[in-house]
Amino acid sequence: MRTLYHNGVVYTGRGPLQQAFAEEDGVFTAVGSDGDVLALAAPSDRLVDLGGRFVCAGFNDSHMHLLNFGQSLHAAQLARHTDSLSSLLSCLRAYLAAHPPREGQWLRGRGWNQDYFTDVRRMPDRHDLDGISSEIPILITRCCGHCCVANTRALELAGITAETAAPSGGAIGMEDGQPDGRLYDNAIDLLTPALPLPDKEELKEMIRLACRQLNRYGVTSSQTDDYCVFRSIPFETVNAAYRELEAAGELTCRVYEQSNFTTPGELARFVEAGNVTGAGTDFFRIGPLKMLGDGALGSRTAHLTVPYLDDSGNRGFSLFTAEEMNRMVSYANAHNLQIAIHAIGDACLDQVLDAIELELREHPRPDHRHGVVHCQVSRADQLERIRRLNLHVYAQSIFLDYDNHIVTKLLPPELAGTSYSWKTLLSGGVCVSNGSDCPVELPDVMEGIECAVTRRSLDGTGPYLPDEAFTVQEALDSFTIAGAHASFEEHCKGLIRKGYLADFVVLGGNPFETDPRKLHEIPVLATVVGGCTVYTDGTLSV
Repeated sequence: MRTLYHNGVVYTGRGPLQQAFAEEDGVFTAVGSDGDVLALAAPSDRLVDLGGRFVCAGFNDSHMHLLNFGQSLHAAQLARHTDSLSSLLSCLRAYLAAHPPREGQWLRGRGWNQDYFTDVRRMPDRHDLDGISSEIPILITRCCGHCCVANTRALELAGITAETAAPSGGAIGMEDGQPDGRLYDNAIDLLTPALPLPDKEELKEMIRLACRQLNRYGVTSSQTDDYCVFRSIPFETVNAAYRELEAAGELTCRVYEQSNFTTPGELARFVEAGNVTGAGTDFFRIGPLKMLGDGALGSRTAHLTVPYLDDSGNRGFSLFTAEEMNRMVSYANAHNLQIAIHAIGDACLDQVLDAIELELREHPRPDHRHGVVHCQVSRADQLERIRRLNLHVYAQSIFLDYDNHIVTKLLPPELAGTSYSWKTLLSGGVCVSNGSDCPVELPDVMEGIECAVTRRSLDGTGPYLPDEAFTVQEALDSFTIAGAHASFEEHCKGLIRKGYLADFVVLGGNPFETDPRKLHEIPVLATVVGGCTVYTDGTLSV
């Protein structure tokens, strides 16, 4: 059945705004004025009056962790209780009382941020968690995902002692010669052998839950890093979970898998099984090799060329040696894999650019779309290299909500003055897509759009480098057509245009006419994927 949508304010990626469009078999078949589209109406067609609401292509979160998001929704939500350590611990106690874990299960939580604590000026440690339980293993993950804290029982189960050596690219927190429960980056993997693993049906439920939440924010496409969530679960099982959900019609968000591997052997097995960029369907497709280059600013593990202002002995660290990264990049480029590497610190960014430039010099590849994930702390010379190498940049404008509070406290002025410079990149011809890095942040696209446009935190802090602000159109495009470009799908996704996939979102306000400081207040009224409504708040019958 064909559906004709009319009486709307329809953004098509260019002016002027249109009024109506038609959808049939999951594809847009016409776009134009009410008169143009309604003239096509046949007796069997369904008509939907949009009531003057704003409509644009469905939002594309170009870097997040969908499976990890689903897992986190089954854990204590610490982001709502991170104003103090005491509040965080109270939340964990309440969660434990309401959700006592089954035998063999752990108490999990995510979202704490010590920079917001008002009662202490430190991270939690194992002693804090031991006060909640000394028998149940407890693990709480910082909002950034690059640091976690385990209680003594969890450390015992994992066999982490004073003699345990920290792996390359990781660190074990120590106090008085003993582990203090804090684990950073690659050291978090030391817990893997002790952690209980979900089966495939539990993975599917995590994916379902996460997709439903994404749909509530208008997200119809997710570019997601999933294989690192449960390192002991083979990629075949994760892929099977997605494909079974797709076959059952239960996958309500299109997925482009940012395939995270850490060794050439693992990567080779993946590729030899037929997994190269573009393999798959419109709903589940293999994307780039994804690598984690360094940590995060908030955990002081992002790799900088200069020391942190508040920690003179610390420059963070990279998670791979230059040789290791070069080998992975070389293999991926030679085997038709796109590459996307997380780089937050400028020292890590140097390493990433060196690896990609070396490989492209030796083995040129047209339209590779290799890219940098985050691209936060940067120097002017690095921005020019990104432009020259024609890399894609996966930005997270929503990071400004928190980082506005810390960036000038952690970075010297000369480095802070050239960081988060996504408009400079965009103006230089670099394709910059946007995302949330969820569950680091919620996948709230309208909040991300506001931060991109205002360069302020949602509480008004800032603006930070206001000349780097996006226009509303640039911000919308960064969450739609730019995301489609990142996955080689700009020919079929990211625009309301004839022949494109009928993924769209109906908003309760027109972003072009809204006070920039109130963009985050615009509600999502409905989300449609392939012509099927996957979310509605009840305002419209779409």
